[in-house]
Amino acid sequence: MAFKLSSELVDATKGSGDAIRKKEETHRMAEANRAFTYFR
Repeated sequence: MAFKLSSELVDATKGSGDAIRKKEETHRMAEANRAFTYFR
């Protein structure tokens, strides 16, 4: 577990990790759905 945490931290500093990828995907989805907020 310590190895996975350390590798994730190293990947985060490089800008390429599962957490970074998930964050960017979430932001992309939010940006895409922003246009539909006026239809409520």
